[in-house]
Amino acid sequence: MADASVLFTPFRLGRLELRNRVVMAPLTRNRATPGTDAPHALNAEYYRQRATAGLIIAEATQISPYGKGYAFTPGVYSPEQVAGWRLVTDALHAQGGAIYLQLWHVGRFSHPSLQPGGLLPVAPSAIAPEKQRTFIETGEFVEVGTPRALERNELPGLIDDYADAARKAIDAGFDGVEVHAANGYLLDQFLKDGSNRRSDDYGGSVENRMRLPLAVVDAVIATVGAERTGIRISPVSPASGSFDSDPAAVYFPFVRALSERHLVYVHVIEGATQGPRDFHGFDFGALRGSFEGPWMVNNGYTRDLAIETLAAGRADLIAFGRPYVANPDLVERLRRDAPLNEVDWDHTFGGDAHGYTDYPALTTANAS
Repeated sequence: MADASVLFTPFRLGRLELRNRVVMAPLTRNRATPGTDAPHALNAEYYRQRATAGLIIAEATQISPYGKGYAFTPGVYSPEQVAGWRLVTDALHAQGGAIYLQLWHVGRFSHPSLQPGGLLPVAPSAIAPEKQRTFIETGEFVEVGTPRALERNELPGLIDDYADAARKAIDAGFDGVEVHAANGYLLDQFLKDGSNRRSDDYGGSVENRMRLPLAVVDAVIATVGAERTGIRISPVSPASGSFDSDPAAVYFPFVRALSERHLVYVHVIEGATQGPRDFHGFDFGALRGSFEGPWMVNNGYTRDLAIETLAAGRADLIAFGRPYVANPDLVERLRRDAPLNEVDWDHTFGGDAHGYTDYPALTTANAS
């Protein structure tokens, strides 16, 4: 077994000196303020509790009202939302932590009741994700239905929304931003041929399907700098009904293009999101070799696998998702190889402090 200390060594990430290699992955918790989708004091306490992570990537946050796909998820496009996020970043920075914000547009994974004026959600093409439901503000789970295809003349405005959201994230005190191009959401929908059937220069060839995601990355870099811009990708995950017939043909050139832009990191989901890590025929190790900057990995990582991966040089940072739901002191638990709290799934999405900020921290007594 490799030396466990590798997980707890500092790491330079852009302008930041991270105190360890443990990253808190973005976790949707559906606890923004109803009506404004603004963060509030309880959200600040939740993130403050987890400040010992080397880096926190705050939950997926819609870049505009049209990017929303679930009830009570936060935005970063209004003054109220920026002020709410400032509560979070101030609390986190007071503990010596570092935090990025994940920029999110769900694309077709939404419902008219979540869209301004009851409009249809948008996507690269008018293709419904198979058997997908979302949670709306009446408390119901509903089928997402069929979106409408974005018009070509709408795309510049969409790119501007990403850039404006990045600017507002920095105004709210975030140390950087992560472009969400994974898990079957809008930019992932453009990348994959299962959801992109366009016949213009944003569909068809791999070069065309990369065009919008790279334009978004370029706009965010132009706004906040490459040293504060990361990206999340999920090359083989079928999340939200998204798939590609030849993911290697898409993601190797895509990651090379990201490397040319000197992003501060690539955050890759290995395998199926919240599912099997193995995917026959796709070489994640070789993909890492296509990017010259910091490489962050995610999906089902245990303490032992994280240590082994870092020691072997297969990644620079390890992102933990579900363990952070129930373990605000995850870094210390990993350090001591202590037991983890069980997730209270009945109170994970939506609600109050119960199942959110009331998980017990490790003590000397229960660490033994």
